[in-house]
Amino acid sequence: MGRNLPLNALRAFEASARHLSFTRAARELSVTQAAVSQQVRVLEERLGAVLFKRLPRGLGMTDEGLALLPVLTDAFDRIDAVLRQFEGGHFHEVLTVGVVGTFAVGWLMPRLNRFRADHPFVELRLLTHNNLVDVAAEGFDCAIRFGDGKWPGMQAERLIEAPLGVLCAPDVAARLSTPRDLADETLLRSYRADEWVRWFEAAGVEPRAIRGPVFDSSRLMVEAAMQGAGVALAPVRMFERELRSGRLVCAFDVEVDTGSYWLTWLKSKRVTAAMQSFMSWIVAQAQPLG
Repeated sequence: MGRNLPLNALRAFEASARHLSFTRAARELSVTQAAVSQQVRVLEERLGAVLFKRLPRGLGMTDEGLALLPVLTDAFDRIDAVLRQFEGGHFHEVLTVGVVGTFAVGWLMPRLNRFRADHPFVELRLLTHNNLVDVAAEGFDCAIRFGDGKWPGMQAERLIEAPLGVLCAPDVAARLSTPRDLADETLLRSYRADEWVRWFEAAGVEPRAIRGPVFDSSRLMVEAAMQGAGVALAPVRMFERELRSGRLVCAFDVEVDTGSYWLTWLKSKRVTAAMQSFMSWIVAQAQPLG
């Protein structure tokens, strides 16, 4: 029966139910009050049920009308939402991506114009996070994060390996001849407590006690290092522009691998056209020549 019900009658019922008035529904739909009343009667006859109580002033809902209303309201809202996404003859889809801040500034931002040029009808919304992110609760379609790729309930696609190196201002680097010279410097830290320990082990130096400031973002930590506040241990590849400009120096060749940047999304989430476009694009960009 449902597929044979007239759409105009369903719309007339839904508007009348919201307003509890045929007159106000007619005004919204730009038709006459008589037309709305007739459409509702047609629907009631097709359903074999009374949907409204005709009262001296306005309308009242019957149980049958109350059962039908939320289903129709939801359906019309969803149709309207999709129709609003068409622009210039193309489907216009919003994509919300959470991005760890260091990756956003150091790698993604210089490449975003390429994505917009290739996918003009994807409305990209970027929200930064500090890697401690709840993709479902924060409403992300997908998220870029740093780690080992193992997050419960998540699919993960490796994008870029990002070993950590010692980064500092040029005048600080001038004081550093060997890793042992770091004993006299302030060592800036992330919230991952073992990174400096692992770097010292890779450098063949006995780990030392580290009591420097803790940052929740490598981007902030390296900014502090460039201002002479200490020595940072951060993913070198995310700071190529600062290294080329000479504002930042990689003090030693030793690097330590503590994780990679990954594109992640919920296993339970349906992959939309916008998601697929972005995922295919960023994976291709992250290839060695990207």
